[in-house]
Parts: sequence; structure tokens; C-alpha cells
Amino acid sequence: MADIESQLALIKRGADELLIEAELVDKLKTGRPLRIKAGFDPTAPDLHLGHTVLINKLRHFQELGHHIMFLIGDFTGMIGDPTGKNATRPPLSREQILANAHTYREQVFKILDPQRTEVSFNSTWFEPLGAAGMIKLAALHTVARMLERDDFSKRYAGGQPIAIHEFLYPLCQGYDSVAMKADVELGGTDQKFNLLVGRELQKHYGQAPQCILMMPLLEGLDGVNKMSKSLGNYVGIAEPPKEIFGKLMSVSDALMWRYFDLLSFRGDDEIARLKREVAAGRNPRDVKVMLAQEIVARFHTRKDADEALTDFEARFQRGAMPDEMPEFTLPAAPVAQVLKQAGLVASTSEALRMIEGGGVRADGEKVVDKNLALNAGTTVVLQVGKRKFARVTLA
Repeated sequence: MADIESQLALIKRGADELLIEAELVDKLKTGRPLRIKAGFDPTAPDLHLGHTVLINKLRHFQELGHHIMFLIGDFTGMIGDPTGKNATRPPLSREQILANAHTYREQVFKILDPQRTEVSFNSTWFEPLGAAGMIKLAALHTVARMLERDDFSKRYAGGQPIAIHEFLYPLCQGYDSVAMKADVELGGTDQKFNLLVGRELQKHYGQAPQCILMMPLLEGLDGVNKMSKSLGNYVGIAEPPKEIFGKLMSVSDALMWRYFDLLSFRGDDEIARLKREVAAGRNPRDVKVMLAQEIVARFHTRKDADEALTDFEARFQRGAMPDEMPEFTLPAAPVAQVLKQAGLVASTSEALRMIEGGGVRADGEKVVDKNLALNAGTTVVLQVGKRKFARVTLA
């Protein structure tokens, strides 16, 4: 196992906050493999790159020799995590939860070593707990304490309904840490309240409180909003290789470094070297290709990554796509309107004529539908004729 200073450097890479570092150092000094927990509610069938920020950090801990516990919240998923929600969301059925959990297991082992990963389902301890046990658990927290949570307090102040079962979610997440005897729990920055509940419950049950490592929420392709399927700004890890590659090549040069820090398995020294090379004049697109190929190879194969690059070059570089082009953030609208707003045509009627004549491309593909809608949360490279280009992010 690496020395404590080296472990801390890898553990803290890309992290937003570590609570409490001194406690973690004491745990590391014991020399035993720590029990590292991260929970995921299978509320959708597929994972995207935003989800993998936590899974990548689990891999870091795994590389350091610690015991990884990947928790599938098949019980809490039926409650529905209210974090960041401004309305009660409908719970999923048991059948939906189990179907989604199956795909989660398949996808996470593209990152984690299945032989060294403990997969748990929290129904294992909640179903035996029963109604009486749940009432005892609920007695350990007050309504006033729950209302300290930002999203709950805002909904309460705004007169929006809060269902009683939503108060149970932080308690259940905290009890997971008790049941799993977690030394460290990982979560997004929006999970701080829930993660702290875990520390409190562990103290109540006579356990050493877990340390908390919070990871930032990954921005989506638009570079503004959290990566989300509902916003359409996501990269799904089960998507076809060429789709993943093309989406990653569409991110801005600034956002590229954020993705390197949170998604790449390259070392800090190598990433720092790449940043220096770009600052010294290297084309950032070359570096972006390295990131896109790494991600495609992780979730598919190296051959798929090479073929995706070949396809990209055929569609873009051989089409004389310029290294630099104007960038715009515009309201989502039909393509003809976006072309006009980006200054690629003088009018929407001209845009329609260019589309009809085969002179408009979106991400290298010829636009044939005059009513093509460009959706919010996406970024697209638009081309009119041979020389007019613009990278447009739809808000």
C-alpha cells in the first residue's frame, strides 16, 4: 500500500471537500484496508459520465488497496432521493429498480475490478428492519434538523408539499453506513447533508464516524448545467463508440481540462504536461482526441476508439474544419433560426435555401430536415458552405 502522503494526493484529486482529513489520516495510519462506500439508486437504466466521477474515485481507492463497497439502493430507490428536487417525485416499482440494478452491475465493472468489489443491496438490511425498526430509526432525528436541509427548507418556505417518506431518505442513507461499517463514504457535493447523517448515526450505534469525500457535479456538454439525461447534455457510457467520441470532441477547450481531471485515469504529471503543451501552442483538439479515445476504449474497446477517431477525421478534418471558429450560446430553436442567430446566413429564408441545396451540416452530417430542432443542453458544430463554421451551445 502506498505511503499516506501519496494516498491522500490520489484520494483528493478532483475532490471538492474532504471531511475530516485528520480523521482519514488516522484511519490510513492503521495500515488496514479501509471500507469505502458509495451508493447509487438505480432510478434509470443507464449510467452517464457524470455518474462515473464517483466510480472513478472508487477505482482510485481500489488501486490503493482499499475495500470497495458498491451499494445499489434497491430499497432507497423506491423512496426516491429528494436531493435538489423542488417537488415530491414518484417512487419506482420494485421491478423497475431490479431491472435498472442489473444494468448498473454490468456497467460499473468496466471501471472497477469485479474480483475486488463488494456489491450490496440495501434491501438486505432494511427489509428485516421492519416497521418497528424504521420507527426507531426515525426517532433518532428531528423534523427541525431535517428542515435545515436546503431543498427541504426552500420547499417548506414556499408552501410546496414534502411527503413524510422523503424525510426517511437521509436516515436510510445514513443507516446504510452503519450496516456496512463504512470508514469513508463518497458522494456528490449535493449530498453533504445525507453524508453527515451517516456520521451521526454511526456515533449513535457506537461506530467510528465515517470520513466524507465529496466530488463535484460534472458539467454536461453545455459546460453550464449538471450532466443530465433530462437536459440532453449527457454522454451515456453505453452509447455507441462514435457517439461518445463525437460528443466529447464537442466540449469546449476549457471544459476539456475539467473532464481530464474528473474522468481520465492519466496521472497528474501527465495532465499538467499536456496543459503546458497547449499553453505553448499545441492544438487543444489533439489533446481532446486523447481524452475521447481513452473514454471510448474504457467502455468499449481500443479498436472501437481507433475506428471512432478515423470516422471523426473523415467527417471533420478532411472536410477542412478550422482549428478555431466562433462560439455562441443561443436559445434552442429550429436549425434555420440558429443559423441566422449565429450569423452563418443573412436570413432564415437563406438558411432554408442552403439546407435544400445540401449546403448545411451539423456535426459533419448533412442537414436534410428544414424543421430540424436543435435541443437545449447540446453543443453542435454548424457549417454553411465550405468556409462558414460556428460552435453553438443551445440553452
